[in-house]
Amino acid sequence: MLHILICEDNPEQQKLIEDTVNQHLAAENLDMKLALSTANPTEVLNYLKESPNKRALYFLDVDLQNDALNGIELGSAVREADWLAKIVFITAHSELAYLTFEHKIKAMDYIVKSSPGETKQRVIDCISAAHTRYLKEKSEQMKCFTANAFGEVLIIPHNDILFFETHPQISRRMILPTKNTKLDFRGMISNVKAIGPEFYHCHKSFVVNTNEIRTVDKSTRKAIMTNGSHVLIAARKMSELLKLVK
Repeated sequence: MLHILICEDNPEQQKLIEDTVNQHLAAENLDMKLALSTANPTEVLNYLKESPNKRALYFLDVDLQNDALNGIELGSAVREADWLAKIVFITAHSELAYLTFEHKIKAMDYIVKSSPGETKQRVIDCISAAHTRYLKEKSEQMKCFTANAFGEVLIIPHNDILFFETHPQISRRMILPTKNTKLDFRGMISNVKAIGPEFYHCHKSFVVNTNEIRTVDKSTRKAIMTNGSHVLIAARKMSELLKLVK
């Protein structure tokens, strides 16, 4: 289920957004719910701590009058904690939109407060777009890799994995770099080389996600990943990998 959070310190605007969300969800019967409506950004941060794995759509007032955080700072904190967050900024000042790009928040939309009717329609449009993206992500994330790391069960979507690497120092352990972190778990190359068609056993020590290769350096026999890291390629594997990448 996709949760919706509102952080708006203007009572009239907060009620308008809240009523719009509730009415639209009830009318469309979407797999979503209003999880929080508040004027306090700290409550949003508490939600993130208590529900780290919940997918959410955030309507954030840029002009929060709060000593702890303004709307841009709150948006940055949300993005850092939830890289799949759908963030919509709401403000009376369109000239502040550049701040979202400056802080690399990657907002889904930027709603300028105008007439109640126009604001309501923009909120509905954002809900619909967020729900469509959520369903797509949910479908993609059905393909997941499960590993046991020091007693903790890890479930990692295939599209978040960059590659698998045999641990250079510890037998029967693997290193798994993802788009956001690097994991270490018990396993062997033979356990991971066939988990999906996008994964290719390109070297005795590496299985690479071909969808995450940015370029291939044939002279050094290395695949450069989207995050800049390198994966070794065996000479006899080069031609096949190039076909897959193309």
